[in-house]
Amino acid sequence: MQRAAVERNNEVIAAQLAPVGRETVQDRVYSELRRALIGGLFEPSQVLTIRGLADALVTSTMPVREALGRLITEKALEALPNRSVRVPPITLERIDDLLRARALIEGEAIALAATRMDPRQIATIETILGEWDEMRALKHKKDVDREVTLNQSFHFEIYRACGSAVLIPMIESLWLQSGPCIRVAIYAFSEAGEVDTAHYHRSIVAALAAQDAQAAREALVADISRPFAFLRDKLKLTAKAE
Repeated sequence: MQRAAVERNNEVIAAQLAPVGRETVQDRVYSELRRALIGGLFEPSQVLTIRGLADALVTSTMPVREALGRLITEKALEALPNRSVRVPPITLERIDDLLRARALIEGEAIALAATRMDPRQIATIETILGEWDEMRALKHKKDVDREVTLNQSFHFEIYRACGSAVLIPMIESLWLQSGPCIRVAIYAFSEAGEVDTAHYHRSIVAALAAQDAQAAREALVADISRPFAFLRDKLKLTAKAE
């Protein structure tokens, strides 16, 4: 009797829920646009149109429109009156807000990870740094895409060790909003002849290997603060020149 009741209840639930199939076109469009934003493919203040994105992604406008709606909700994009969207511009207020949030959330994540990471995980992030060194040693034009990818891999390998299912989505959202800004900073560093900054990551690795949560937090904040400080100074100089 009880089993029959459970089966009837399952049938009722099944009738009310849509079957879960393979990833939808909308999901793929959203994932690709999200990847592009985190990687800084789009520039701050860049205007994006639904039709233009649909053509680039070789799809219809509907999944693009729905994906853009999700990204607008996540504050990664801004809606414009003419049905287009744009990447939020870089302002002093936005830079300071993003940095403050990232320092708090990512600082807590790395402090938690510092007491949880095992030798295998430490070896993984050291391998990523080795790939970074190999890339830097190449004589041809700087591979910004590769640098962005390695930077993301390095940080999220650490954050996944923090043991918090709540912090990770928050960090992903912050990276989604920060991507265009960070890309601009990388190009600015290159133009200014800045030296290799991988030593910031090495300081993080040393703190994690020592299981020093406070040192790991401080090293991380120093690492993520640098591009934001560079952009802040650049904005101030531009404002003075106008």
